[in-house]
Amino acid sequence: MNFLVEVYRNLKLNIMKKIIFIFLNLIIVVFVVKAQEDINFYKKYSAGRKLLMCVDSSAKNIYYDKKFPNQPNTSFNFLPQVNNVSIQIYFNKKDSVQQYRYTILADNKPIVVNKSIDKIQLTDVDTPDGILSYTKLGMFSIKGKTITTLLYNIEKPLDIYKSVFYGKPIPKAKIKAFLKLTAVEHGFSYSHVNDPKKITNINITNKDLELTIVKDRSDIDYLYNASIKDKQTNKIIFESTAWKYGSYLDEANEFSPYLKIDKTIFKKSGDYEIIIQPFINENTPLKEIEKYTTRYTLALTLDEPRMFSGRTMLIFGIITPLLLAAIFVATLIYTKRKDEKKLAKQYKEKEIAQLQLNSVRSQLNPHFLFNALAGIQNLINKHEVDKANRYLSKFARLTRNVLDSQNLINLTGEKTLIDDYLQMEQLRFGFNYTITSSTDLDTENVEIPSMLLQPFVENAVKHGIAENGVEGEIEVSFDRKSSDLLLKIVDNGKGFNTTETYSGLGLSLSKNRISLLNTIYKDAPFVLDIKSSIQGTVITITLTQWL
Repeated sequence: MNFLVEVYRNLKLNIMKKIIFIFLNLIIVVFVVKAQEDINFYKKYSAGRKLLMCVDSSAKNIYYDKKFPNQPNTSFNFLPQVNNVSIQIYFNKKDSVQQYRYTILADNKPIVVNKSIDKIQLTDVDTPDGILSYTKLGMFSIKGKTITTLLYNIEKPLDIYKSVFYGKPIPKAKIKAFLKLTAVEHGFSYSHVNDPKKITNINITNKDLELTIVKDRSDIDYLYNASIKDKQTNKIIFESTAWKYGSYLDEANEFSPYLKIDKTIFKKSGDYEIIIQPFINENTPLKEIEKYTTRYTLALTLDEPRMFSGRTMLIFGIITPLLLAAIFVATLIYTKRKDEKKLAKQYKEKEIAQLQLNSVRSQLNPHFLFNALAGIQNLINKHEVDKANRYLSKFARLTRNVLDSQNLINLTGEKTLIDDYLQMEQLRFGFNYTITSSTDLDTENVEIPSMLLQPFVENAVKHGIAENGVEGEIEVSFDRKSSDLLLKIVDNGKGFNTTETYSGLGLSLSKNRISLLNTIYKDAPFVLDIKSSIQGTVITITLTQWL
């Protein structure tokens, strides 16, 4: 009987233990689920490229997704009051999820290595940016730890995106040494101030080139920026985040980060404060930043330049103004003479060009008169007296204009001269012609060199349409193109080879004349363009920047 009672008691005790164990497990599960719900519901932040983090709802200070110019692919999340962090990865529809791999480190020890994304685990969610797919990478205890995720696309394996979740106090930076670079006879030498104190005395001589600050090494060197403040003026004279590695080995035989500072930033002897602090977030309170800030004071002594004696200063004060005045006067005289020589040279060049131009024109005039007289003779020989008289009448007015000594003529005058000439030659050959000008041209006030077009018009008549008779066509136009003046002569004659040299004087003299005009009008060059074929000839003279 006692035996049965003992068995019953043991059985009852085991059942009670199981019930208590199951109840405790249920409490733990509910607590974890509740914690997970709190994490997911209350606090969500961007945590780096394609990463989202959810943290404890009770956490107050969250500094998330901080980017650094010296570490463009690194995101830093400072979570000083967070116990647990849930990390999610998300993608949009354009992403090839199968191409991505991720690694997770806890205090630099790998817990997941090069793991791919399982598409089956992705969940779609509707966001303001469209439909995104996400999956959880896990929930991690962050208090007093560092969790690091490394994400990359296998098509670009070198582009690794690093997200750091920092859940412990940021260590204060420590300056391990100051180094001075000094120029010596055969190169350079370094002098060291190891393990500097809060106030360090350094003498900068004329031979010193730069000062180097060596900082202790950490995994988050990119977080720290260094600045130097002149304590006398309270102004920042130097700032940098570009820590370098490779020159200074620490006790562990690893390279420590350092900054080089040119000595010229120090303008005078005095106290300068070196400030090294982490850049956590733009909105971080100054009190929070000050917790992690290191300050050192440099008591610098600069070599002062030697002062001149009073007598030397007096002599220098008298001679220097006199010397400067003499240099100024000499420079002024030299510049004036140089300008005068330049103007005289330009005037002489223009004068020579004008004489040459007059010589060319004097050759064109008899050439024109000879051709015109030949035309009158031709009409008389044909016994066309009436036409000869009308030809002679036109020739008289034309001769007065041609023999006129003026260098410039307005477009109206040039148009009249060409009109008289073409009417005169029309009596002989019976061709048709038109002379037009664009409506935006003020022909009364725009002037061009006289007899500029006449030789080309004469060439179009004699060598172009003379054989065409009444089928001959000549078009003369004056047009404006922006600030350029375009003069064009078009005929439907038989054309000619523009690359050959002909015995006639008219065309060669006209080309020579345009070349001389470009010597005088350097700021508004004349451009001659001749295009000729069996269908006719087009001659264009462009007076650039003329209007």
